Amino acid sequence: MDSTERLDGRALIYIAIALLTWSSAYAAIAYALASFTPGEVALARLAIGSLCFALLLWVKRVPLPQRSDWLQLALLGVCGLTVYHLCLNYAETRIASGTAAILISLVPAATATLSAFWIGERIGVRRVIGLGVALIGVVLVVLTSGKQVTFQPMAALVLVSVIACAIFFVGQKPLFARNNMIGVTAFTFFAGTLATIPFGLGLPRALAAAPWSHIAALLWLGIAPTFVGYLTWNAALRRASASQVSSFIYFSPPIAVLIGWVWLGEQPGWLTLIGGAITVGGVALANARRSAAVPSAVTSTAVKQVCEP
Repeated sequence: MDSTERLDGRALIYIAIALLTWSSAYAAIAYALASFTPGEVALARLAIGSLCFALLLWVKRVPLPQRSDWLQLALLGVCGLTVYHLCLNYAETRIASGTAAILISLVPAATATLSAFWIGERIGVRRVIGLGVALIGVVLVVLTSGKQVTFQPMAALVLVSVIACAIFFVGQKPLFARNNMIGVTAFTFFAGTLATIPFGLGLPRALAAAPWSHIAALLWLGIAPTFVGYLTWNAALRRASASQVSSFIYFSPPIAVLIGWVWLGEQPGWLTLIGGAITVGGVALANARRSAAVPSAVTSTAVKQVCEP
């Protein structure tokens, strides 16, 4: 990891905003699917997000990325946005929510592994153990929070989403060094939206027939989890390593349980709370800083000074 990268307070704020908005996406998707197909939901949220990014580029006069990076960014947008959202939306219509939550929790491990091989990020033993502990906590939270968990062939779509998401996170990382972060994120959204059009051709007709509440769910998806969520997530990704930032995805299921507790009065059981505590401990372990070792030359000099009369 570059010496200038660190998980500072600003990065943690960006991560918190992204996770809070993303945690609301699953319920909004399920609600919107009552009137729209998975392809139409994906197209709508990406198109709304793209419009927001276009406006931001115009207001802040942000330049587009270098032309030499356009092909890579287009491929990342198709993979990390088109493929990810289509597979996840189709999976939500076929598999239990608990199954999806557990499988999506593999994103941090996939991102850490890919970042080590692709961009050479160092993944220490402490981080590996922390990610494993956090994953155990997530599984405990899901299994004890009342969500149904049944593994079936369609769950493979979620695994495709996991791989696509990891590629998206890691692939963008080197491009932030030579391009504006907002420009990089916007370009991937433009490419991802264009690739989603064939899967959502019926969107205009569906919008005309859908109730306003379902249209509002699409608007929320496009603005909050999509535009705000990805913008703040990439802002954090620019400041810290991909493996560090992605480890916080483990907080999504506990946050969803907390939202249900506060807003809906769905009080979690003790095992769910214990699972949440294990998740927090695992993420903390994965991101704990090593204590700086005292150089031997400095140590020997200090000892010599003390021993001299």
